[in-house]
Amino acid sequence: MRCLLLASSSPYRRELLSRLQVAFEWASPDIDETAHPGEQPEQLVRRLALEKAQALVRCYPDHLIIGSDQVAISEHGIVGKPHTFERAKQQLQSSSGKSVSFLTGLALLDSRTGHAQVDCVSFTVHFRSLDEHQIERYLKAEQPYDCAGSFKAEGLGISLFRATEGTDATSLIGLPLIRLVEMLNHAGIEVP
Repeated sequence: MRCLLLASSSPYRRELLSRLQVAFEWASPDIDETAHPGEQPEQLVRRLALEKAQALVRCYPDHLIIGSDQVAISEHGIVGKPHTFERAKQQLQSSSGKSVSFLTGLALLDSRTGHAQVDCVSFTVHFRSLDEHQIERYLKAEQPYDCAGSFKAEGLGISLFRATEGTDATSLIGLPLIRLVEMLNHAGIEVP
């Protein structure tokens, strides 16, 4: 069986990939994640997912390398990681009663042949109307400052939602497993 490599330092993506019960290594790619002028969000996540995988080819010349990247999009544009309590509070206040779409780019690169499968999976979160107390209580409990959109859907963040919409809830956490299984199967890796 070919060796798998996750091109990510994200503990969330490692946890998701471990659900598939396949052996894998992980390494952090070092790339510039700045959007190109005029680049649309879907183009951005597809490009970055592939560039993350490509960044590790030289060190892992006989692997299937998984790259992934995600952006959140609100009516105000791209929503990044907040990094602080105040920015997270502003993001959640802005999302209250509204919808935020998440685009997750996914790439599976065969470092031996250079062949890549690249896709983008979308998922939408519809937020409940949230008051300041609810937002502050949530942020103090979960501290999701390293998460785009300022919540952890796999944890207490689910309590902020009115509904979700999409084909693969794992894409919301940053690694769309349904699409990844299809890619792995296409590459000859059978996942039960």
